Amino acid sequence: MVKAEVRIPSLLQRIFSVWYRHFRVYSSSFISNAIPPMFEPLLFLAGIGLGLAKYLVPMEGLPFLTYMGSGLLMTSAMMTSAFECTYGTFIRLEYDKTYDGMISSPVSYKNLVTGEIIWAGTKGAFFTFCVLLILFIFDVIHFSFGNLTPLLSIGVGFFTGIIFGGLSMCITSITGNINHFNFYFTGLLSPMFYFCGVFFPVSDLPAIVRPLAEAVPLTHCIRVARAFAANSYPPDLWISAVYIIVSSVVFTWLAVTLMKRRLID
Repeated sequence: MVKAEVRIPSLLQRIFSVWYRHFRVYSSSFISNAIPPMFEPLLFLAGIGLGLAKYLVPMEGLPFLTYMGSGLLMTSAMMTSAFECTYGTFIRLEYDKTYDGMISSPVSYKNLVTGEIIWAGTKGAFFTFCVLLILFIFDVIHFSFGNLTPLLSIGVGFFTGIIFGGLSMCITSITGNINHFNFYFTGLLSPMFYFCGVFFPVSDLPAIVRPLAEAVPLTHCIRVARAFAANSYPPDLWISAVYIIVSSVVFTWLAVTLMKRRLID
């Protein structure tokens, strides 16, 4: 009797299977999932653009709406990836028990967490593209066939999604009650939203607060995305680029390590 050969999927296939599962679920309700998150940056542009923009001076050589819009590119990526890897991950873990079936297959907990974070990065890139499209339609950010550098901010959005997806999974790994995510969003993400360079330069913060703003990831993600949007590159921009890459690796590794306790132990 000839035994059937069992072929274990490759590492990339296992990670992709996690990503593809989320893609199928998300796209099945695409309109209800994708449209509402795009309203927030649109409301900011409309509210501030129609009301306050004429009273605000240019910042760092950019019109205020362009300055703010380039920051909103990254806050959209941050928020969508954070929601995905907190509430989304927690529901799949504790309520739907989705992961129980996944890790009983050849997909390991490392493959699962990595696939989740890559999916968060994909959503970060997608919503960066959506906000960029809105900014282009309203003539806030300009690009043409001769100047496509603003499109590179989509790649920054992907890494922003990776960073905050990994960070959010670290939070999920120690959260026992879904309501506790309110502390994470209110205590960490909201301050980053307001004080990391979306609405005014970090250099304008008091000296005692400035190091805190420089230490968190969103500041550097916004700095690189704004450089692409304005097609202007300060000489120290490489520091932010290195920070983004290192943070992506570190938070992914931490998420894989900490989620083992929730998935296996």
